[in-house]
Amino acid sequence: MATDAQRGLPQRREPELAGLATFTLDARGLVTGWPDSATRLFGLLGRAAVGQHLCEVLLTGPGQDELADHALAEVRAGQVWATTVAGGRLGEGRFALRCEPLPGPGGAMMTVWKVWPSPRPGWLAEAASRIGRTLDLDQTASEILDIAVPAFADAAALYVAEHLLAAGETAISRPGQGTAARRLAGRLAHHDLAAADRLMPAGEVVIFDPGTPGAQAMTTGEAVLSGQLDGQAAGRIARRPGGAEAAARFTSFLAMPLAARGTVIGCLQFGRTTASPPFSPGEFPHAGELASRAAVCLDNARLYHREHRTALALQHGLLPAQPAAPPGLEVARHYQPVGDSIVGGDWHDIIPLSAGQAAALIVGDAMGHGPEAAAAMVQLRTAAYTLASLDLPPAQVLARLDEMMTAITTAPFATCIAAVIDLPGSSCVISQAGHLPPVLAVPGRPARLLDLPPGLPLGLGAGTFAETRISLPPGATLAVYTDGLVETRARPLDDGLAQLRDVLPAALAPPHASLHAACQVITQRLCQHAEDDVTLVLTRIRPDL
Repeated sequence: MATDAQRGLPQRREPELAGLATFTLDARGLVTGWPDSATRLFGLLGRAAVGQHLCEVLLTGPGQDELADHALAEVRAGQVWATTVAGGRLGEGRFALRCEPLPGPGGAMMTVWKVWPSPRPGWLAEAASRIGRTLDLDQTASEILDIAVPAFADAAALYVAEHLLAAGETAISRPGQGTAARRLAGRLAHHDLAAADRLMPAGEVVIFDPGTPGAQAMTTGEAVLSGQLDGQAAGRIARRPGGAEAAARFTSFLAMPLAARGTVIGCLQFGRTTASPPFSPGEFPHAGELASRAAVCLDNARLYHREHRTALALQHGLLPAQPAAPPGLEVARHYQPVGDSIVGGDWHDIIPLSAGQAAALIVGDAMGHGPEAAAAMVQLRTAAYTLASLDLPPAQVLARLDEMMTAITTAPFATCIAAVIDLPGSSCVISQAGHLPPVLAVPGRPARLLDLPPGLPLGLGAGTFAETRISLPPGATLAVYTDGLVETRARPLDDGLAQLRDVLPAALAPPHASLHAACQVITQRLCQHAEDDVTLVLTRIRPDL
């Protein structure tokens, strides 16, 4: 009896090799090598395949000739090309293709293996390992689509409900109204990111009309299959160069809701061309698994983004803007919270007084770090600003703040220093409540630590505080700071104070003559390993006053 080979028929497939084949092509796409593995996978003998074009032996489905041309062009340019396709001689299922240049003139090697259907596609395993490694919203969206295209779809776009990003609300839409969603990213197989962004620009806010797949997915929380683009989406894409031609190649669409913590936050929309099998309900579990993982990671990123925005708003609201110093007084400051905190217990203010002839300077430090210290700080700062703006002497300002501390429960005590600088008199009246003394740097002299009565911290019931008047000649610089600048576990307080006295005059000397530059020099030298919030304020009366 004649064998299959003698009859010219393909030999019996070996199950262990039936899902993988590698063959070679020339620069024109003609088959030059067809091993047994290709015969087993595609059912075509070598003598029938060699010399034939790739589109005649393999990519014989509708639209796949363009796919082959694109692959060959990439390989001729020295690039590796990969995608997933179905149809033609590939049979049932979805296959991954990889085409790469071979050494020598114009050769290429193509590897084909079956990747779908399977109990759990490999791209889902990749999703588990790649998605959610960052809390950046845009990067997370890009990671999701990089996994989905082309392994699952030929195009994809990811949308998040606009009001969730803008205001942190939870409702998706009202009945009868469109659903506003922001596109975080879009992908097209065989196109670079720039080309995809031209057709589906990231950051664009679109309105899904009621009844469109996107609106249905986001309002019902269920997957939606369709065989064509809705008119709204088609019109939007057609307005962009090449959009109508690109959209015409797609014949199957799937919209998957993104649900996290019981709320639908957006949707994933997938598309396939005629070169791929249409979406079917059998793929919902895999698409749903990707959407579920994506939704949780996106919601984590969204919540982090919201909290970060809130923290920044608090920082801008709680901390002073550029000091409103009166003419004739120069001021520079540096604030640095410790660790991951954005706002801590330190505060500082400059308040113009007496029609610009004087200014109050206040620097304080509420005990602790993070939100508890910040809560105490904002109360003290507001009260101190109000009291100082009434032209109260520094000692009275501290006495009122000491009384107020009994009602603040988030910090047991705080240190503070209050000063009033008299510009015409070239002097300064200072009062301390447990705070470290200022450092005075007069040009041509060593910097010195002012010898002032320290006073008790606010909240310990001192009742009264002493005042000291010092001379502040034009050109002299007064440095007021918190203990985070000069003290760490590795550096004793006395060493930090000595270092500040040494660094201050050098930082004020040319070429670092400006106070802002001096601030940077001092903090860079002293705050390399800060363990507490750091505040430094430098003030001086202009020499030309």
